[in-house]
Amino acid sequence: MWHDAKSLNTTANGLMAFVLVVCVAAGVWWVSQRPMFDLRTIKVESVEAKGLRHVNYLTLRAGTQNRIKGNFFTSNLDSVRGVFESVPWVRRASVRREWPNQLIVSLEEHEALGTWGEDGRLLSVKGDVFTANVAEAEDDHELPAFSGPDGSEKDVLATYVNLAKWFAPLKMAPAALSLSSRYAWTVKLNNGMSVALGREQNHTILKARVDRLVGIYPQLASRLDNIDTIDMRYQNGLALSSAGLVIPAEGKDGRPAPAIRKKTSSATKKPA
Repeated sequence: MWHDAKSLNTTANGLMAFVLVVCVAAGVWWVSQRPMFDLRTIKVESVEAKGLRHVNYLTLRAGTQNRIKGNFFTSNLDSVRGVFESVPWVRRASVRREWPNQLIVSLEEHEALGTWGEDGRLLSVKGDVFTANVAEAEDDHELPAFSGPDGSEKDVLATYVNLAKWFAPLKMAPAALSLSSRYAWTVKLNNGMSVALGREQNHTILKARVDRLVGIYPQLASRLDNIDTIDMRYQNGLALSSAGLVIPAEGKDGRPAPAIRKKTSSATKKPA
Protein backbone atom coordinates (compact mmCIF):
# COMPACT_ATOMS: atom_id res chain seq x y z
CA MET A 1 0.00 0.00 0.00
CA TRP A 2 2.79 2.39 0.95
CA HIS A 3 4.29 1.97 -2.51
CA ASP A 4 0.95 2.56 -4.24
CA ALA A 5 0.82 6.32 -4.85
CA LYS A 6 -2.79 6.19 -6.07
CA SER A 7 -4.00 4.45 -2.91
CA LEU A 8 -2.03 6.85 -0.73
CA ASN A 9 -3.59 9.87 -2.47
CA THR A 10 -7.08 8.44 -2.11
CA THR A 11 -6.53 7.75 1.59
CA ALA A 12 -5.07 11.20 2.19
CA ASN A 13 -7.95 12.88 0.37
CA GLY A 14 -10.45 10.91 2.45
CA LEU A 15 -8.74 11.90 5.70
CA MET A 16 -8.65 15.54 4.65
CA ALA A 17 -12.35 15.46 3.73
CA PHE A 18 -13.18 13.88 7.10
CA VAL A 19 -11.15 16.49 8.98
CA LEU A 20 -12.81 19.25 6.95
CA VAL A 21 -16.28 17.93 7.76
CA VAL A 22 -15.39 17.72 11.46
CA CYS A 23 -14.04 21.25 11.43
CA VAL A 24 -17.12 22.59 9.66
CA ALA A 25 -19.42 20.77 12.08
CA ALA A 26 -17.44 22.09 15.04
CA GLY A 27 -17.59 25.60 13.59
CA VAL A 28 -21.33 25.39 13.04
CA TRP A 29 -21.82 24.09 16.58
CA TRP A 30 -19.66 26.88 17.99
CA VAL A 31 -21.56 29.53 16.06
CA SER A 32 -24.93 28.05 17.04
CA GLN A 33 -24.01 28.36 20.73
CA ARG A 34 -23.29 32.09 20.55
CA PRO A 35 -25.41 34.20 22.91
CA MET A 36 -26.93 36.07 19.97
CA PHE A 37 -28.97 32.93 19.19
CA ASP A 38 -30.38 32.51 22.69
CA LEU A 39 -34.15 32.75 22.59
CA ARG A 40 -34.95 36.34 23.49
CA THR A 41 -38.60 36.50 22.46
CA ILE A 42 -41.47 34.04 22.08
CA LYS A 43 -44.20 35.90 20.24
CA VAL A 44 -47.73 34.58 20.68
CA GLU A 45 -50.50 35.30 18.19
CA SER A 46 -54.03 34.08 17.57
CA VAL A 47 -54.99 32.15 14.46
CA GLU A 48 -58.36 33.92 14.54
CA ALA A 49 -59.01 37.61 13.93
CA LYS A 50 -61.00 37.98 17.16
CA GLY A 51 -57.88 37.25 19.19
CA LEU A 52 -57.45 35.25 22.38
CA ARG A 53 -60.16 35.57 25.04
CA HIS A 54 -59.00 33.26 27.83
CA VAL A 55 -55.31 32.69 27.15
CA ASN A 56 -53.29 35.59 28.56
CA TYR A 57 -49.72 36.38 29.56
CA LEU A 58 -50.10 35.08 33.12
CA THR A 59 -51.66 31.81 31.92
CA LEU A 60 -48.91 31.26 29.37
CA ARG A 61 -46.14 32.14 31.78
CA ALA A 62 -47.47 29.77 34.42
CA GLY A 63 -47.88 26.96 31.88
CA THR A 64 -44.57 27.30 29.99
CA GLN A 65 -42.02 28.74 32.43
CA ASN A 66 -38.76 26.74 32.50
CA ARG A 67 -40.20 24.14 30.14
CA ILE A 68 -38.81 25.45 26.83
CA LYS A 69 -35.22 24.34 26.24
CA GLY A 70 -32.55 25.22 23.68
CA ASN A 71 -31.91 28.23 21.47
CA PHE A 72 -32.87 29.32 17.96
CA PHE A 73 -31.14 26.30 16.40
CA THR A 74 -31.48 23.62 19.04
CA SER A 75 -35.02 24.10 20.37
CA ASN A 76 -37.33 21.22 19.43
CA LEU A 77 -40.40 22.77 17.82
CA ASP A 78 -42.58 19.71 18.50
CA SER A 79 -41.69 19.90 22.19
CA VAL A 80 -42.42 23.62 22.27
CA ARG A 81 -45.78 22.99 20.59
CA GLY A 82 -46.60 20.34 23.21
CA VAL A 83 -45.77 22.75 26.03
CA PHE A 84 -48.18 25.38 24.70
CA GLU A 85 -50.92 22.83 24.01
CA SER A 86 -50.79 21.80 27.67
CA VAL A 87 -51.87 25.31 28.72
CA PRO A 88 -55.57 25.59 29.72
CA TRP A 89 -57.85 26.83 26.92
CA VAL A 90 -55.28 26.09 24.17
CA ARG A 91 -56.71 23.71 21.57
CA ARG A 92 -53.87 23.73 19.06
CA ALA A 93 -50.49 25.43 18.65
CA SER A 94 -48.07 25.80 15.75
CA VAL A 95 -44.49 27.05 16.15
CA ARG A 96 -41.96 28.51 13.72
CA ARG A 97 -38.54 30.12 14.03
CA GLU A 98 -37.84 33.75 13.20
CA TRP A 99 -34.24 34.85 12.70
CA PRO A 100 -32.14 35.25 14.75
CA ASN A 101 -33.57 34.58 18.22
CA GLN A 102 -37.37 34.40 18.17
CA LEU A 103 -40.09 31.79 18.10
CA ILE A 104 -43.54 32.63 16.73
CA VAL A 105 -46.37 30.62 18.31
CA SER A 106 -49.85 30.63 16.75
CA LEU A 107 -52.61 29.51 19.11
CA GLU A 108 -56.15 28.30 18.56
CA GLU A 109 -58.37 28.56 21.63
CA HIS A 110 -61.11 26.24 22.75
CA GLU A 111 -64.58 27.76 22.59
CA ALA A 112 -66.66 26.27 25.38
CA LEU A 113 -70.20 25.13 24.58
CA GLY A 114 -71.13 23.53 27.91
CA THR A 115 -69.98 21.38 30.80
CA TRP A 116 -69.15 17.69 30.40
CA GLY A 117 -69.85 15.11 33.09
CA GLU A 118 -69.54 15.65 36.81
CA ASP A 119 -65.81 16.35 37.07
CA GLY A 120 -65.70 19.99 35.99
CA ARG A 121 -64.62 19.49 32.39
CA LEU A 122 -65.92 21.44 29.41
CA LEU A 123 -67.17 20.49 25.94
CA SER A 124 -66.11 22.73 23.08
CA VAL A 125 -68.10 23.75 20.02
CA LYS A 126 -65.90 21.34 18.04
CA GLY A 127 -66.67 18.36 20.26
CA ASP A 128 -63.43 18.37 22.29
CA VAL A 129 -63.51 17.74 26.03
CA PHE A 130 -60.96 19.86 27.88
CA THR A 131 -60.11 21.09 31.37
CA ALA A 132 -60.28 24.78 32.19
CA ASN A 133 -61.84 27.18 34.65
CA VAL A 134 -65.61 26.70 34.34
CA ALA A 135 -66.25 30.13 35.85
CA GLU A 136 -64.40 31.74 32.93
CA ALA A 137 -66.59 29.89 30.44
CA GLU A 138 -69.73 30.97 32.30
CA ASP A 139 -68.76 34.60 31.72
CA ASP A 140 -69.49 34.08 28.01
CA HIS A 141 -72.94 32.47 28.22
CA GLU A 142 -75.04 30.06 30.24
CA LEU A 143 -73.56 26.59 29.85
CA PRO A 144 -75.72 23.59 28.94
CA ALA A 145 -74.81 20.37 30.76
CA PHE A 146 -73.67 17.37 28.68
CA SER A 147 -72.79 13.80 29.61
CA GLY A 148 -72.20 10.52 27.86
CA PRO A 149 -69.89 7.50 27.59
CA ASP A 150 -66.25 8.05 26.70
CA GLY A 151 -65.86 8.66 22.97
CA SER A 152 -69.44 9.90 22.50
CA GLU A 153 -68.59 13.61 22.70
CA LYS A 154 -69.04 14.41 19.01
CA ASP A 155 -72.28 12.38 18.84
CA VAL A 156 -73.64 14.34 21.80
CA LEU A 157 -72.64 17.62 20.14
CA ALA A 158 -74.29 16.68 16.84
CA THR A 159 -77.51 15.62 18.60
CA TYR A 160 -77.55 18.85 20.62
CA VAL A 161 -77.31 20.92 17.43
CA ASN A 162 -80.21 18.96 15.90
CA LEU A 163 -82.38 19.21 19.02
CA ALA A 164 -81.86 22.96 19.15
CA LYS A 165 -83.28 23.21 15.61
CA TRP A 166 -86.10 20.75 16.21
CA PHE A 167 -87.37 22.45 19.39
CA ALA A 168 -87.04 25.96 17.93
CA PRO A 169 -90.74 26.06 16.81
CA LEU A 170 -91.71 25.83 20.50
CA LYS A 171 -89.20 28.58 21.36
CA MET A 172 -87.41 26.10 23.61
CA ALA A 173 -83.76 25.11 23.72
CA PRO A 174 -81.86 22.21 25.30
CA ALA A 175 -80.41 23.10 28.71
CA ALA A 176 -78.96 19.63 29.32
CA LEU A 177 -78.42 16.53 27.20
CA SER A 178 -77.33 13.11 28.41
CA LEU A 179 -76.55 9.84 26.66
CA SER A 180 -76.80 6.86 28.99
CA SER A 181 -74.53 3.82 29.03
CA ARG A 182 -77.29 2.05 27.06
CA TYR A 183 -77.16 4.91 24.52
CA ALA A 184 -80.57 6.32 25.37
CA TRP A 185 -81.09 10.07 25.03
CA THR A 186 -82.64 12.39 27.61
CA VAL A 187 -82.91 16.15 27.04
CA LYS A 188 -83.86 18.78 29.59
CA LEU A 189 -85.28 21.94 28.06
CA ASN A 190 -84.82 25.49 29.27
CA ASN A 191 -88.37 25.55 30.67
CA GLY A 192 -87.38 22.80 33.13
CA MET A 193 -89.14 19.96 31.31
CA SER A 194 -87.23 16.68 30.91
CA VAL A 195 -87.91 14.61 27.77
CA ALA A 196 -86.93 10.94 27.45
CA LEU A 197 -86.27 10.18 23.78
CA GLY A 198 -84.83 6.68 24.12
CA ARG A 199 -82.33 4.98 21.86
CA GLU A 200 -81.64 6.17 18.34
CA GLN A 201 -82.42 3.00 16.45
CA ASN A 202 -82.05 4.77 13.10
CA HIS A 203 -81.23 8.26 11.84
CA THR A 204 -84.83 9.49 11.83
CA ILE A 205 -86.34 8.06 14.99
CA LEU A 206 -85.29 10.89 17.30
CA LYS A 207 -86.59 13.53 14.93
CA ALA A 208 -89.89 11.67 14.58
CA ARG A 209 -90.32 11.59 18.35
CA VAL A 210 -89.47 15.27 18.71
CA ASP A 211 -91.79 16.21 15.84
CA ARG A 212 -94.60 14.30 17.54
CA LEU A 213 -93.97 16.19 20.79
CA VAL A 214 -93.74 19.55 19.02
CA GLY A 215 -97.09 18.86 17.39
CA ILE A 216 -98.95 17.98 20.58
CA TYR A 217 -97.16 20.17 23.11
CA PRO A 218 -99.32 23.31 22.60
CA GLN A 219 -102.41 21.27 23.57
CA LEU A 220 -100.67 19.88 26.65
CA ALA A 221 -99.38 23.29 27.70
CA SER A 222 -102.86 24.81 27.40
CA ARG A 223 -104.22 22.28 29.92
CA LEU A 224 -101.29 21.97 32.33
CA ASP A 225 -99.50 24.71 34.21
CA ASN A 226 -96.26 22.79 34.51
CA ILE A 227 -95.04 19.57 32.91
CA ASP A 228 -92.14 17.92 34.74
CA THR A 229 -91.31 14.98 32.47
CA ILE A 230 -92.44 13.57 29.15
CA ASP A 231 -91.54 10.10 27.92
CA MET A 232 -91.63 9.88 24.10
CA ARG A 233 -90.43 6.28 23.83
CA TYR A 234 -93.94 5.02 23.15
CA GLN A 235 -94.75 4.16 19.56
CA ASN A 236 -98.19 5.75 19.44
CA GLY A 237 -98.36 7.87 22.56
CA LEU A 238 -96.48 9.40 25.45
CA ALA A 239 -96.28 9.42 29.22
CA LEU A 240 -96.00 12.55 31.32
CA SER A 241 -95.90 13.74 34.89
CA SER A 242 -97.10 17.11 36.04
CA ALA A 243 -97.74 18.71 39.38
CA GLY A 244 -100.51 20.72 37.72
CA LEU A 245 -102.54 17.79 36.40
CA VAL A 246 -105.99 17.63 38.03
CA ILE A 247 -107.66 14.21 38.45
CA PRO A 248 -111.20 14.06 39.92
CA ALA A 249 -111.41 11.63 42.85
CA GLU A 250 -114.55 9.54 43.31
CA GLY A 251 -116.49 10.14 46.56
CA LYS A 252 -118.02 7.46 48.77
CA ASP A 253 -121.44 8.01 47.26
CA GLY A 254 -120.13 7.56 43.73
CA ARG A 255 -120.20 11.26 42.97
CA PRO A 256 -117.00 13.12 42.02
CA ALA A 257 -115.13 14.44 45.05
CA PRO A 258 -113.09 17.64 45.01
CA ALA A 259 -110.26 17.52 42.53
CA ILE A 260 -106.92 16.26 43.79
CA ARG A 261 -103.72 17.61 42.25
CA LYS A 262 -101.08 14.94 41.87
CA LYS A 263 -98.44 13.70 39.54
CA THR A 264 -99.73 11.16 37.08
CA SER A 265 -99.04 9.80 33.64
CA SER A 266 -100.80 8.51 30.56
CA ALA A 267 -99.54 6.39 27.70
CA THR A 268 -100.33 3.85 25.04
CA LYS A 269 -98.21 0.76 24.43
CA LYS A 270 -94.91 -0.01 26.07
CA PRO A 271 -91.86 2.20 25.57
CA ALA A 272 -89.51 1.26 22.76
